[in-house]
Amino acid sequence: MAIGEFKIINTEGEARRGEFQTRMGSFQTPAFMPVGTQGTVKGILARDLEEIGAEIILSNTYHLHLRPGENVIKDLGGIHEFMNWKGPILTDSGGYQVFSLSKLRKITEEGVTFRSHLDGAKVLFSPENVVRIQETLGVDIMMVIDECLPPNATQEEVKKSWQITLNWAERSLAAKNRADVLPFGIVQGGMFEEERERAINDLIKLPFAGYAIGGLSVGEDKETMRKITAFSAPKLPKNKPRYLMGVGLPIDIVESVALGVDMFDCVIPTRSARFGRLFTMDGYINIRNKEYRTDSNPIDADCDCYSCRNHSRAYVSHLIHAKEMVGATLASLHNLRFYQRLVKMIRSKIEANEFSLFAEECRKKWNEN
Repeated sequence: MAIGEFKIINTEGEARRGEFQTRMGSFQTPAFMPVGTQGTVKGILARDLEEIGAEIILSNTYHLHLRPGENVIKDLGGIHEFMNWKGPILTDSGGYQVFSLSKLRKITEEGVTFRSHLDGAKVLFSPENVVRIQETLGVDIMMVIDECLPPNATQEEVKKSWQITLNWAERSLAAKNRADVLPFGIVQGGMFEEERERAINDLIKLPFAGYAIGGLSVGEDKETMRKITAFSAPKLPKNKPRYLMGVGLPIDIVESVALGVDMFDCVIPTRSARFGRLFTMDGYINIRNKEYRTDSNPIDADCDCYSCRNHSRAYVSHLIHAKEMVGATLASLHNLRFYQRLVKMIRSKIEANEFSLFAEECRKKWNEN
């Protein structure tokens, strides 16, 4: 396969089983990307990411630019060498920080000017600068910068914002120098189907290697998220990967695959783990609960992760209560492995034309838990 090629292996309804090729190898879809914002997945070694079956991970342009800086990383061999990660890496452009750090930034046609959350220094994130940073890092997939609005944005605000994001997308492609760094465009449009359709029609005219559905998982209700995803995903090119940014819970992944989505990322597996929420195919358990403090069983008897092979629920519960770092690591390893097992299972079910039955089983189990 050539770099940037997306091969569809099988489909079942809107669900797709595929493979996407990058310069650092291919990854299978549907895919879940562990989030390594600052060049690391919290509490997890690169060795362990390989063992749990992760094929691609995500990092963040904004944070790596501020610390340690893309030129430092380049001089140390590039992002893969720096992190000791041999597989593909996707970097978010900083677009989410446009949303999450709204009190520290100003948006103009030129780009986004941030006040660094580290020292208050001014930092300009123009489309050209964001492309340069990501190409300097040496990532495999780069997201172009966009404006992510809150869910209560008005239609007029959404329309005005999209014109800025579209302009930035065009400038991003014009600024691109490296053929081996694949750009993904981001569809916005708020919670309005009319604006989503406008954004999709504008964006798919541009030659991106993949397309993301942005502006969701930002505080809207689940019904709205599903509605916008169901409306948007089938309208994106069939021969390119579709990425739903920042999603989500296991049921969100199953439901979104059924709507035609191929790629996911979310901090939920590691963030939940740090507070003792652990996922299983029967739903989640709270390892902090009293019933687990003397439980000699593994977290999940069906799981093959390091934590389940080597430690009891009682041990993990003890470490979480004691706020020991290893407790968060063991819990995170389990949750991340669960997510990789889930997407692998989804892929096999689509290949066997059994995904719709599997999805229905998941709905029954997880919506009751």
